[in-house]
Amino acid sequence: MRSLNIAATGMLAQQLNVEVISNNIANMNTTAFKRQRAEFQDLLYQDQRRVGSTSSDTGTIVPAGVQIGVGVKTAAVYRITEQGNLVSTNNTYDVAIQGKGFFKVTLPSGDTAYARAGSFQLSPTGVIVTTDGYTVQPGLTIPSDAVSVTINANGEVLVKQQSQITPTNVGQFTLATFANEAGLEPIGDNLFLETPASGTATDGTPGKTGVGTILQGFLETANVNVVQEITNLITAQRAYEMNSKVIETSDEMMRSLTQMR
Repeated sequence: MRSLNIAATGMLAQQLNVEVISNNIANMNTTAFKRQRAEFQDLLYQDQRRVGSTSSDTGTIVPAGVQIGVGVKTAAVYRITEQGNLVSTNNTYDVAIQGKGFFKVTLPSGDTAYARAGSFQLSPTGVIVTTDGYTVQPGLTIPSDAVSVTINANGEVLVKQQSQITPTNVGQFTLATFANEAGLEPIGDNLFLETPASGTATDGTPGKTGVGTILQGFLETANVNVVQEITNLITAQRAYEMNSKVIETSDEMMRSLTQMR
């Protein structure tokens, strides 16, 4: 019976759906996390009577035909890149991006990764780094005698040192933008890698056309809507139960066949 295999594909699809939702909920407090959504497609159809075929010698056409679907498959698990809320931390090296763009981070391998999470710190040599110690490009160094550090909306880092009236500009953050942000490859630790699907990174200055601005003392929260995720979880659970009910019904029908005399 096809219904057994069809319902099995439905249960597998809803299992993956629950896994995606659970990952969203687990990361509801992860800085700058972008929620994901599973997308499904129907599988191939088996033609028992092909639509558009002729039904007589006079050339009459079958208007609908008979096509039996064989289930569902996962088409994609895509990332929804809408802006998260901004929360104040009053931490000097916490910075949030308002709008489009990613910070560029140098990995230990020398490759460049991209991040929305701006919870930065200082290395032992005063370089601005991520929480894992990876250098944030372009490698800005804060003097050890700095009294205050200001990061303006354009990403310029202004440092005021002792016995100094005018702050010194020690550099400027640059942001990378992509044609398809959802095509970036997540590698964990709030980092992404460029892929052919995302397109090539375009470097830009914060505040310029098509590039977001920098806000010091703030962090971007996850864009997870807990109420929506719980609703989606309940829907997925009910869909899973209905598919399991189809398997039970198919099993009962097969049992009736085997008991016929």
